[in-house]
Amino acid sequence: MLADSADGTGLLRYAREVNEEEANAGRFRHLARPRGLSNRQSKLELKDWLGNQGADVGEVPGPNKGGTVEIDGIKFTLVNAFHSGSTPDGGYGGEPTGIVITFENGTAIYFAGDTCVFGDMQLIGRIYGPDVAVLPIGGHFTMDPREAGVALELLGTKRCIPCHYGTFPLLKGTPEELKKHAPDVEILTLEPGETITV
Repeated sequence: MLADSADGTGLLRYAREVNEEEANAGRFRHLARPRGLSNRQSKLELKDWLGNQGADVGEVPGPNKGGTVEIDGIKFTLVNAFHSGSTPDGGYGGEPTGIVITFENGTAIYFAGDTCVFGDMQLIGRIYGPDVAVLPIGGHFTMDPREAGVALELLGTKRCIPCHYGTFPLLKGTPEELKKHAPDVEILTLEPGETITV
C-alpha cells in the first residue's frame, strides 16, 4: 500500500498483480497526471472526469460514500469527509471522502483524507473499527493536533499515523503536539520513504 507524498491520503495505490488506485479528493495535487492512472476504483464523480482526461476507468461505475469495492480480498470503503474539492479544470469532483481499507485478516486502516474532525467519525469507529487511523494534523487546511485528538477519541482508535503536516510553513501541527492531545494513543510518525507494518 502506498500513499501519495503530498499528504499521505490523496492517492492510494494497492500493488499486487494489479495497479488499482483510489482518489479521494479531486484536487490538482492529487490528480496531476490522470492519463497515467488506471483508476478503475475512483469515486463516482472523479471517475467520469478521469475518463474524459484519457484514463482507463473501466466500465463499472465508481463507488460513492458507504460503497465498498473488493479487490483480491481487500475491501475499500468510501466514508464521509469535510473539505473542498474540484477537478484541476475547476469542475465538480464530488464530495471529498475518506477511505477505510480492510485487509483479508480483518485489519482496518482509516485514511481520513483532508478533513476536519466531525461527529460521524464515531460511526466510522463503530462500523469499521479501524486498527490504525491516518489523520491530517497540519491545521489551516485540515484539522490540527487538538482536533485530531478528538477524532481519535471518536474513532476509538489506539494507533495513529499523522499526515499532512510540516511540508510548508502554514501546516504547523506536529506529532509531538498530537501526543499531548492523545496521550493514550500510539503515534506512529513516518519520515518520507519510511514504511511501517500495521
